[in-house]
Amino acid sequence: MIHLTVPDITCAHCADVISRAVKNVDAAADPRVDIEGKSVSLSSKFPPTDFIEALEEVGYSSFLAQV
Repeated sequence: MIHLTVPDITCAHCADVISRAVKNVDAAADPRVDIEGKSVSLSSKFPPTDFIEALEEVGYSSFLAQV
């Protein structure tokens, strides 16, 4: 499981954009966006850096969460 902190999540629109960016990397990832927790959790065979880069491309900074 990959857990990313995304400090700029503020609304459902943000969650939708983030979910689409994740699915563009891995359609099977099934992202779970937590708006209040400002985080995204997903399962994927791809490395976390692929998702971090994809989120940056759509305007959201992110980093691996400490779980």
